[in-house]
Amino acid sequence: MDKIMRYPDRARTERAQLDSVLDAAPMGTLATVVDGLPWAVPMLYARDGDRILLHGSTGAGALRQVAAGAPAALCVAMLDGIVVADTLFDSSANYRSAVVRGNLVTLGEDESADALNALSDVLIPGRSTEVRGHRRKELAATLALALPITPGQWTVKVRDAPPGEPTETSSAWAGVVPVRSVAGAPVPAPWVASGTPVPASVSRLTRTA
Repeated sequence: MDKIMRYPDRARTERAQLDSVLDAAPMGTLATVVDGLPWAVPMLYARDGDRILLHGSTGAGALRQVAAGAPAALCVAMLDGIVVADTLFDSSANYRSAVVRGNLVTLGEDESADALNALSDVLIPGRSTEVRGHRRKELAATLALALPITPGQWTVKVRDAPPGEPTETSSAWAGVVPVRSVAGAPVPAPWVASGTPVPASVSRLTRTA
């Protein structure tokens, strides 16, 4: 489960390399099997040391199943560039990807509040200090989960290279078109009063883009 079989030269085996990929992507796909059928859903997540924090509604049936101990996998992928080769067959993409497998742990109410703050602060650093704390009713409606990161239960794969040299004479252009995601200018909600300042946490998102 921790071996890359296809293109093993793209495998990354250092734990720091896994953390780097997980920390760079705020969204992944959580997958499991429910009643013999595949189940997958995109989810925001945050790495917190040796665990991955996730959350969802307590009313989500499949989420309750993984909370009860069903094996699951979180898949993360980022497109870093379009690799344009001299042929369509040899064109590709530069990317980073990771898969973490295991059994999710349900967090209790006290730990849930801290975990949800940590998840928020990974996505929007400092936001948890700018707004009110969680209401008990909100915590009761939220299922906070942690996926432990354990040896032998994860893989990382990276392609970061130009296209290979042509195997035959070609005058076609070849190279890499970098791809990246950036934060745009903040757009206030319709109900926010005119002149309300943009909070520091949101301003930092645009400055670091």
